[in-house]
Amino acid sequence: MSDIEFVYGEAGSGKSITQAYQITAAELRQYIERIERLEEEKKGTADDIKDVYSEAKGQGYETKIVKQIIRLRRMEKDARDEEEALLDTYKAALGL
Repeated sequence: MSDIEFVYGEAGSGKSITQAYQITAAELRQYIERIERLEEEKKGTADDIKDVYSEAKGQGYETKIVKQIIRLRRMEKDARDEEEALLDTYKAALGL
């Protein structure tokens, strides 16, 4: 296992303290591989979500509205109520 040592210090700062960080290649490789696996899972999940939207659309549901409902369900009730009240106020002001 090879070690790479990175030394960090400010040139000309007059400080005698040097910070050293050791990173092993194996440890770095593990982090990178974990991230790559998670990115692949994320892509798979995104593909699955896209498929569900397609199924809903095939059954006659408007996906734009479904996405709005999902966004609203993620919000806290108070924030959702505030947004809906503001929307109602704007609509009333415009005569909608």
